[in-house]
Amino acid sequence: MEQRRYKPRKERGCLLGCVVAVLLWSVASAQIRYSISEEVNEGTVVGNIAKDLGLDKSTLKERKYRIVSSNTEPLFHVNQNDGILYVSRKIDREEVCAQSSTCLINLKTVLENPLEVHYVAVEVLDVNDHSPTFPEKETTLEISESVLPGARIQLKASRDPDSGHFSVQQYKLSHNDHFRLEVKDKGEDGKIPIVVVQKSLDRETAGSHSLVLTAFDGGKPPKSGTMNILVNVLDINDNAPVFTKDGYSVMLDENVPLGTTVIQLNATDLDEGPSGDVVYSFSNSMNQRLLKLFDVNPSTGEITVKGLIDYEDKDKYEIEIRATDKGLAPLATEKSVIIKIVDVNDNAPEIEVTSFSSSIPEDSRPGTTVALISVNDLDSGLNGKVICSISEDAPFTLSPSLQDKMYSLVTKSPLDREKQSQYELTITAKDAGQPPLSSEKTISVVVADVNDNSPEFALSPYTFYVTEANEPGASVFSVRASDRDENDNALISYHILRDGREENKLASFLNINPENGDISALKSFDFETLKTFQFQVVATDSGTPSLSSNVTVNVFILDQNDNAPVILYPVSSNGSAEGVEEIPRNVNAGHLVTKVRAYDADIGYNGWLLFSLQEVTDHSLFALDRYTGQIRTLRSFTETDEAEHKLIILVKDNGNVSLSATATVLVKVVEPKEAFAASDVKSATRDEEGTDVTFYLMITLGSVSVLFIISIIVLIAMQCSKSTDYTSKYLQETNYDGTLCHSIQYRSGDKRYMLVGPRMSIGSTIVPGSHANTLVLPDRRRTSTEVRHI
Repeated sequence: MEQRRYKPRKERGCLLGCVVAVLLWSVASAQIRYSISEEVNEGTVVGNIAKDLGLDKSTLKERKYRIVSSNTEPLFHVNQNDGILYVSRKIDREEVCAQSSTCLINLKTVLENPLEVHYVAVEVLDVNDHSPTFPEKETTLEISESVLPGARIQLKASRDPDSGHFSVQQYKLSHNDHFRLEVKDKGEDGKIPIVVVQKSLDRETAGSHSLVLTAFDGGKPPKSGTMNILVNVLDINDNAPVFTKDGYSVMLDENVPLGTTVIQLNATDLDEGPSGDVVYSFSNSMNQRLLKLFDVNPSTGEITVKGLIDYEDKDKYEIEIRATDKGLAPLATEKSVIIKIVDVNDNAPEIEVTSFSSSIPEDSRPGTTVALISVNDLDSGLNGKVICSISEDAPFTLSPSLQDKMYSLVTKSPLDREKQSQYELTITAKDAGQPPLSSEKTISVVVADVNDNSPEFALSPYTFYVTEANEPGASVFSVRASDRDENDNALISYHILRDGREENKLASFLNINPENGDISALKSFDFETLKTFQFQVVATDSGTPSLSSNVTVNVFILDQNDNAPVILYPVSSNGSAEGVEEIPRNVNAGHLVTKVRAYDADIGYNGWLLFSLQEVTDHSLFALDRYTGQIRTLRSFTETDEAEHKLIILVKDNGNVSLSATATVLVKVVEPKEAFAASDVKSATRDEEGTDVTFYLMITLGSVSVLFIISIIVLIAMQCSKSTDYTSKYLQETNYDGTLCHSIQYRSGDKRYMLVGPRMSIGSTIVPGSHANTLVLPDRRRTSTEVRHI
């Protein structure tokens, strides 16, 4: 047990003592229960929740241990450092629980990560801090002298805001021979004092009597309050009003409009004149709260609604109606009216959401709890039965909890942040009343990213064209990858795969920016030595664990006009492009003097050479073919022509910025005999060279012919050995050197053909119907067209 002091009221002026707060375990309700006295000071310790629940104090702050309350000024708070429950402000039990016999405040405490909910009940114990009071300090009773002993006059009860034992417990009446006191216990309406005439009154002897009524509560020492009673003895009025019914009971819907008639009472008096006129009023014992809800017409006895009737406040009222005549000594009769309130579906369900995680990882398993939801409806019966639902298109569902009107919001299917990163969930609570009432609550759930997506390149593979003679160190091209994840999971770094394999050996001459994927070459490329290569780039994200993907990059080097033409002929012994040609003087026009030979290492237009005469001694004698480089005579020589002619030939390519070279040919015109002698020497040399060339050509031609014949024989043998199945795929031998062995089979109508010829690429076009080099084979196959490469 824990004992705590409280500050007494100022008017008492003394310290009343210590108030005990009792810690109780309620196993049946699975919650902790504490007791504490009202009016204790702010900061008073209620109990150590963490200790009683066996919670780890060091994790309370991290797990956001708190009390969930919708009250703007909560009565209690819990310290996240030590788990102790404290009083936040002074508690007035009469304000919190009014006249309830037990004042129980239920608290809901929550812990996050993982989710835990604990219920704590705090009972506020009453303190005797109020004295009984009467509605009136003085009251006057008028009693006829003819009243018989035993007559009962009900007085207004004393009220004490305290509850239980500290409320009004007894009354005492000052001593008088004519009157005595009785007490009627009306349960929650308290004890009602009744003055009973015990001895006949005589107005002539005593016209009035003074009495003092004292009310005591059950405190120790008890507190009290008094009311002075003046009894005037009146002359005789011997018939009291009589109600037409022994009892009245009526049903009344809640929320009826003001002025609605509840019931109309009727009482009669057998006396005549004013003594027979009846006036209706509420009994003196009526609770002041009822006077604010109901009104009675003094003349007609009609009871009407005066205030708001709410079933949730109270479902039944008992009203005491007094019927009094107007005699000199009025007689009165009282009758109880029971008003039962009928519940109307006037309260929409209330939704309270306790969200434990505003975000949830996308890899959470189905059934993961996102939030706790509690619903409440102040109505009763079917009107208070609530059904909670959530939209069907969301991957979430509501799971009923073991506790009534509690739900858990859980995932029902896998989440994918890349498809939807946030959900606006609308929770609907609908009661079973007619018509039903509903309310909605929207909560936002964010799906947290998990590194479940590898980087993706924009293209696969990449193909780039780079002009040769690029600047070393400059960026030549770039690759880009994207990651559908976010934050660090989408932060991509790049690197080139350098695994030492032959196809990746050129990767050592490349460098990549790890942040943006820009690739730079560390050396210049030369088209004449390297025309194409490939390597692989790896993109890796920064998630944990990281994911990566790679892409093949194909690089093609583009030729530039960076090679000048090279003269192959004529070439002198010292290496210069000079030569001497001798021709007889008697040659005719069109005679081939010589041919200038040149080549260019570039390709395409950059390697296409054109020849032109840059300088010649006589333009009428010689002509140069601009495409072949052949020099021929334009006419026959005459006696006047010089014996020696110098020709300078310009050879240039067709690049954008063309490069060129020159060759010098010195033509000597000699007499025919000298020319023949020189020609014989040259012819002998050429014959020897030609003989060797002819020999090699014959060997090559023979080899090709033999291979061709063997291919035809093998092809025919393979076709004859086939069963019945043909395909239109290319059949290539891996060891074939690419010279001749190539054939194509196809079907046209009822005939099957085989074409034999030079090797073709797979992309070559075959036009059926052209039967050159075609063998017609007997029809032993299907009718569909078939093409086969061998």
